[in-house]
Amino acid sequence: MDYETTSEVFQMLSHPVRLQILDELRQRESCVCHLQAVTGRPQAYISQQLRILREAKLVADEKDGQNVFYHLRSDLVREVLDQTLGEADLPRHLPDCNCPFCSGEKA
Repeated sequence: MDYETTSEVFQMLSHPVRLQILDELRQRESCVCHLQAVTGRPQAYISQQLRILREAKLVADEKDGQNVFYHLRSDLVREVLDQTLGEADLPRHLPDCNCPFCSGEKA
């Protein structure tokens, strides 16, 4: 067991908004605007948290046209979230979100 890596994961999970972002990303990939709608936080704040999660190698991003989609990269985080939060909910379509998923442009 790698205690150092596990400790770093728990540090990332100890922040409530990062935990919420990771929980959302285990449902499906998401763009910043969707994560804004889910968390109720401004774009700059979400981008800052995503940068921290990217640097920790817990999430990865992929550009698709004008959108950048983030997805969960760490199986360890997925396992921890499944054990602590239960199974992931079904992805949500939010009425105040214009992302390709919520607007129906992407399945």
